[in-house]
Amino acid sequence: MENLDVMVLRTLRDWRRAGKRALLATVVRTWGSSPRPVGSIMALAEDGAVVGSVSGGCIEDDLIARYSHAHGKAEDVPLGAPPSLVKYGITADEAHRFGLPCGGTLELLLEYAPDAGSLEQLVAQLEQGKLMQRTVTLATGAVRLAEAKAPDELTVNETELTNTFGPEYRMLLIGAGQLAEYLATMAKFSGFAVTLCDPRAEYRTAWSLPGVHITTEMPDDAVTAFRPDRRSCVVALTHDPKLDDLALLEALQSDAFYVGAIGSRRNADARRGRMIEHFDQTEESLARLRGPIGIYIGSKTPPEIAVSVMAEILAVKNAVTLPREMEVAQAKERLLSS
Repeated sequence: MENLDVMVLRTLRDWRRAGKRALLATVVRTWGSSPRPVGSIMALAEDGAVVGSVSGGCIEDDLIARYSHAHGKAEDVPLGAPPSLVKYGITADEAHRFGLPCGGTLELLLEYAPDAGSLEQLVAQLEQGKLMQRTVTLATGAVRLAEAKAPDELTVNETELTNTFGPEYRMLLIGAGQLAEYLATMAKFSGFAVTLCDPRAEYRTAWSLPGVHITTEMPDDAVTAFRPDRRSCVVALTHDPKLDDLALLEALQSDAFYVGAIGSRRNADARRGRMIEHFDQTEESLARLRGPIGIYIGSKTPPEIAVSVMAEILAVKNAVTLPREMEVAQAKERLLSS
């Protein structure tokens, strides 16, 4: 599965390029519990087709009824109209009717028939791997695009709304095999573009998962070519120091948000020892290296191990503090206070 925002924008671009009326809905504010975070987007075509999501489904149903021909009684999407703000779930009855959690309120910005040319330009930049800001003038619907330096939260004031869209998250797997296939499958469903590196032909022959880019370079060269950034993770799965170690060292010099290797705690300690002894590393330079990887769930089989690893990757991506990291932080505090 590709990045959801890119998929929504690409589909909306295609609709508008084909001359279809369509709208873009953006979650602008939430109060209380909300099914979707601020910045989430969905697109709605005049025939009732929907891509993306702003709620659990009930708000989408209401938008389809109001702004499409799907039920034969809907309002038309007003071409040329300025954007409008609409709230859902203001009362308890509305919250219940629209499937919002108790007390939840959601505010959307609706853009009617967004400009196809601007969408074309935005999607093209995202497909080139760029991080983009899209600013909408609320009074007119005019759009400005600019390359962003860092991911940012949606901002809105009395005159304009700015939302940041990034390219797909990417995963580089070192080593083919059953575990890699399960992990790649989960990564794809989570919106990651997956690259697999394995120079060993005997391991690659059994690979059967489509939609994954495969490279046969040596892993450290593959990491260099991959050019990990803040939306990338690198995971070593071979258990072979000749393949894993140099690739991990290369990845640690990048901005990858997650760098880790499979193996037991004993193997992880041995890996760190090798890197310190033979590659002039220090505990500080290896602080970002994760191993053993995965959240502890008592997993023993490849699919369960893949679940634990993917869960940890998503937790780090979403800036969730993991129990292991809390233990490390507490240990450091005890040392400093002793």
